[in-house]
Amino acid sequence: MSGGVHIASAATRELVLGVGLARLEAFTGRFYAKAFADARLDLFIREHNDPHASRFAGWIFEKLGGGDVWSEERRARATCPFNAHGHEFTTPHDRSSAHYAAWHSPKRSPSDWGNHFNLVDCRTWMRLHFWAMREEGLLDELPAFCDYYVRLIGHFVSVYEREAPPFARESLRWSDPAAGVSGGGGAAYGVAAYVASGGAMADLDPPEGPPPTLAQQKASLPDHERAYTGSKGVPRLWPYAL
Repeated sequence: MSGGVHIASAATRELVLGVGLARLEAFTGRFYAKAFADARLDLFIREHNDPHASRFAGWIFEKLGGGDVWSEERRARATCPFNAHGHEFTTPHDRSSAHYAAWHSPKRSPSDWGNHFNLVDCRTWMRLHFWAMREEGLLDELPAFCDYYVRLIGHFVSVYEREAPPFARESLRWSDPAAGVSGGGGAAYGVAAYVASGGAMADLDPPEGPPPTLAQQKASLPDHERAYTGSKGVPRLWPYAL
């Protein structure tokens, strides 16, 4: 980290080259297949046919120092207009515009349209993302890369929801098929429960009653995972320290 910004290094380059761009794309492809099928996340994705997986894999590869594949693709990317709720937008050309387009997806309801990602959105995203990473075999085969990658996501997810970073490790645990089936308040929990329910995370989206408050969500974490200082904190806690 330098001034709150992630900087690639020889060590991160070695990690990402150990995975390779093709394997990263296999991982992100698995993730997008899950996101398209998830009722919450799919609302943010206007067009399934866009090359989401290759773009995301390129971003990871470049962010960790593997080469400028994402920047090169972005410079040549064509854009076109689309309409949503009576407004005209241009398709994304970089990371910021991609998330702006997601907030204004025509699939979202008028009451939610334009709203940024909330904590439940981010937790859902991280859970499915780490499940795809695990399913691709990266956690078993390349644990050092995965340890760093979970930290990387813990850093970047703060851009979209400042309360989300402490939940990155919980999201990784959720993705373990061996995880317990009971979460906060006795709600069904984990991959098996998600699949059995047809894609519901009952601890985040209760079938009855309001969603959990921030305090209730934080209370579900182990004590040592609740604190978060950010990249400029003194001292810096996880994901910036062991």
